[in-house]
Amino acid sequence: MGDQDSGWRQALVDVLAASHLVTGDGLAEILDAALAPLGVGMEIFLVDHEQRALHPVRADAAAAIRIDGTLPGRAYRLNQPLTGLDEHGERLLWVPLLDGVERYGLLRVTLAPGTDADDTALHEDAVRMAALIAHLTSAKTVHSDTLARTRCTRRMSEASELLWQLLPPLTFGCEEMALSALLEPAYEVGGDAFDYAVDDGVVHFSLLDPTGHDLSAGLTAAVTLAAGRCARRDGLDLRAVAARIDAALTAEFADYRFVTGLLARLDLSSGRLRYVNCGHPPPVLLRGGRQVRPLEGGGRPPLGRVAALLPDAAAVDAGEEQLQPGDRLLLYSDGVIEATDREGGEFGVERLVELAERSAAAGLPAPETLRRLSHAVQEHQDGVLRDDATLMLVEWSGRAAQRLVAHPGDLCGTGVDAAGRGRTPR
Repeated sequence: MGDQDSGWRQALVDVLAASHLVTGDGLAEILDAALAPLGVGMEIFLVDHEQRALHPVRADAAAAIRIDGTLPGRAYRLNQPLTGLDEHGERLLWVPLLDGVERYGLLRVTLAPGTDADDTALHEDAVRMAALIAHLTSAKTVHSDTLARTRCTRRMSEASELLWQLLPPLTFGCEEMALSALLEPAYEVGGDAFDYAVDDGVVHFSLLDPTGHDLSAGLTAAVTLAAGRCARRDGLDLRAVAARIDAALTAEFADYRFVTGLLARLDLSSGRLRYVNCGHPPPVLLRGGRQVRPLEGGGRPPLGRVAALLPDAAAVDAGEEQLQPGDRLLLYSDGVIEATDREGGEFGVERLVELAERSAAAGLPAPETLRRLSHAVQEHQDGVLRDDATLMLVEWSGRAAQRLVAHPGDLCGTGVDAAGRGRTPR
C-alpha cells in the first residue's frame, strides 16, 4: 500500500511538472506518461455546453456518454465518484472533474488488473488527480481550441463567443453559500449575462438581460458588465453601481437600448440581502424547499439612457430581505417564463417554481437543479428557444456548498456496461 501511495504522489508531481509547458491537447499524454508506472489509464471527458453529454478529449479513445440515464452521467450530476465496469468487465472509476466547484466533466480511471477498486486510499488518490486535471483544463482552455471544440456540439455564434469569454465560471461555492448560473441557448445566446464576486464576507451577484438578440446585444452586455465591475470595485453601493452603468451605456450608445437586471449583495455572516431591480422579473425566495414569495422591492427603471431621463425613479432605495440558513434565491430572465409550446402556452413562473421545489426536495446540488430546469424550459419549446433563457440559484447554506464538492468517502460501487448504462447497485 505504501508503494502505491508513493506512486500516486509521484504521478501528481510528474503531471504538475509537465503542465507548465504542455498545450491543452497534450493533457492526456502527460497523464499517460505519469500513470504508466502504476498500470493505470485515464481518459478526460468534458461536458458540452448544453450539459447533455460527456465527450472524450481524445475522440478516438471512446464514445460520447449521455448524462441522463447512465452511471457516468450520475457521477457527473451528483458530483459523486462511482465505480463501474469497462467493456471487458474490469472495474474502473468515474471521478468528477471539478475546478474548485465548477463542473468540467469526468475522469475515467482504468485500474491495473487485480487492483482493489473499493480501496479508500485509491479513491482519494484518484479524486486528487481529477482536481489537478480539472484545474489544468480550466487554465489551458483559454488558449486551446481543441479543448474548446470538445465542449461544442455545433458552431457557436459570434455573440455567444463574446459573452462566454466575459462570464465567470457557472458555479461558485464557499463555506457559507453556493451559487450557480446557466445560459441557453448555449451556442446562440445573444445578450443575457450574469456576474458575481465574493470578498470580505459579502457576495455580489447580478443577472442581466439587454435588449436584442444579436452581437449588438452582446456588446451592450459587455459594457454593462465592465461598468458594473468597475463600480463594484470602487466600493460603490447598489444604487451608485446602477447609476454608473446608466452613465456608461448612455455614453457608449446613442440609441435608447436598455438592460433589465437584478443587482444584489448578500452578507454571508448575517444573511442580510439588499437588491435593486432594474425592470427585471422579481427573484423567488425558497425556504425549506418551498416558495415563500417573490421579492418585489427595490424597483427602478431599466439600466441605460431611459433611467438617466428619470432620475427620481432611478433613485429608489434598495430592497432588503433577511434570509434564513438554507434559503434559496431563484433568479431568471423573461426568456425562461415566456418560453411557449406549440399551443402558445407559456412555461410560466408557477411551473418554474414547482420544478425548483422538486429539486430542493431531492437535495440536488445547485448546478444540477439549474441543468434540469433549463432542459425543462427547452423541452417546453421543442428544443428551440426564441429568446435567451438565463437562470441563477443562490443558496445561503454551508451544506449546499458541500454538495458541490466530490468526497472520496461517498464513492459507491455500481456495475456499468460498455455503453455506460448503469446496472443494479451492489
